[in-house]
Amino acid sequence: MKILEKYILKENFKPFVISLMVATFVMLLDKIIDLLNIIIEKHLDIITVISIFGLSLPFILALTVPMAILLASIMSFGRFSVDNELIAFKSCGINIYTLLKPTVIAALLVSFFMVYFNNAILPETNHMLKNLMIKVNYRRPATAIEPGAFNTLKNYTIYVKERNEEELLGILIYNQEKTKFPQTISAERGVVKFANGGNSLKAILYNGQMHERDQKEPNKYRVSEFKKYTLNLPDLGYKINQEGTEYRGDRELSSKAMQQIVDDRKNGIKIIETELMDIKSKIEEINSKEDHSVNDQQLRKEYNRLNLKKDKLTTLQTEIRKYQVEIHKKYAIAFACVIFVLIGAPIGMMTKTSGVGMSFSVSAIVFLIYYGALTLGEELADKGAVSPFLAMWISNIVFCIVGIYLVMISVKEMKTLDLSKIRKKVNKFLGFNIR
Repeated sequence: MKILEKYILKENFKPFVISLMVATFVMLLDKIIDLLNIIIEKHLDIITVISIFGLSLPFILALTVPMAILLASIMSFGRFSVDNELIAFKSCGINIYTLLKPTVIAALLVSFFMVYFNNAILPETNHMLKNLMIKVNYRRPATAIEPGAFNTLKNYTIYVKERNEEELLGILIYNQEKTKFPQTISAERGVVKFANGGNSLKAILYNGQMHERDQKEPNKYRVSEFKKYTLNLPDLGYKINQEGTEYRGDRELSSKAMQQIVDDRKNGIKIIETELMDIKSKIEEINSKEDHSVNDQQLRKEYNRLNLKKDKLTTLQTEIRKYQVEIHKKYAIAFACVIFVLIGAPIGMMTKTSGVGMSFSVSAIVFLIYYGALTLGEELADKGAVSPFLAMWISNIVFCIVGIYLVMISVKEMKTLDLSKIRKKVNKFLGFNIR
C-alpha cells in the first residue's frame, strides 16, 4: 500500500510544481503590467526591480498554491481515468477513498504550512514591499506631480503644464500657509527635490513671479519677479526614513497581532457604551427640569456629545469587522488546499482530462467562482451585512459539500462528464447558427 501512496503522490507532485509555476507566472505577468509604468518613470535599477517582484511573490503564492493543488488534482486523477488506471485499481479492490487518502493528507500538511506562511512570512513581505514602494515613489519626486492636475502637498497646491524628465514646465503654486489670502507663485520651469527621508520638499523655480495680498490691508497687492527662487516645504507629514514607516495595515499583521487590536477595540466599545448610557441619563435629567432656556443649550451640547460617541462607536465596529475578516481569510484560503483536492480529484475522473489546457480552464473557472464568493463575502462583512466568520468560511463550506458529493458520485461509478463531447456539440451548434 505504501508503494501505491508514493506513486499517487509522485503523480500529483509533478503537475503541482508545473501548475504552481504557470499560475504564479500568469499572476506575476499581471503585476509586471501594473508596475511597468512606475519602473519606466522612476528609472529603477535592476536590484530594485528584482526586490519589488521578489517581495510581491509571497502574496501571489498565497493564492496560487491552492489553485495549483486544484489543477494538479484534476490533471493527475484525469490521467488515471484516461489511462484506465482507475479501472485497474478498482479491479484490485482499491476504492476512491484509498486513492484520495495520501493526496488529502499531503494537502492538509500544505494547509498547515500556508497558515504559518500567511501569518509569519506574508505580513512581513507585504510590509517590506509597502516601504519599498514608498521609497520608490519619492525616488524621482518630479514624477509624483501629475501634469495638468492640481497636486496638494499639505498647505500647497501645485499645478504644472508639462513634465520633461526631472524638469517641470509652466508651474503654478498656491501657498495657503499662515494666511487667509493665498500666495501665488508662477514660474516658467523648475525642479523638485525631496529631503529628510521624503518629509521635506525643495522646489527650485526659475523665471517667475510672486503675487501676494497684505493681510492687514487687503487693498494692497504686491507682485515681485525672480530669476531663481527656492521654496522649502518642511514637515509634509510622510515621516519616511531609511528603515521605512512602522505603521502596518491589516495585510501586514499576523492573526495574533490583529486579534490584539480587535480586543483593544472591543474594550474601547465597552467604555463608549458606558459613556453613552451616562449621556442618555443626563439628557433625561435635563428634560425633567423646568428652565427650558438653559435646558435647550445643555441639550444641544449633550446631543452633540451623543452623536460624536455614536460615530466613534461605528468606527470601532467597522475596524473590528475589517480585522476579523482578515484573520478568517488567512485560515480560509490556507485550508482551501484540502477542499480543492476533494473538488479536483472527482472532476478529473469525471471529465477524463489530463491535458494542461483543459485542466487549467476548468480549475480557473472553479477558482474564480471560489475567490469571487470570497471577495463578495469580504465586502458584505465589511458593511456588517454578514458575520466575518460566515463571510470567509461559507465558500469553503459550500465547496467542501460539493467536493464530498462529487467524491460519492465517483465511488458509485455514476456516468462521467466528457468535456470533449460537450465542446464538439457547442462548436457544432455555433457553426449551425453561423451558417
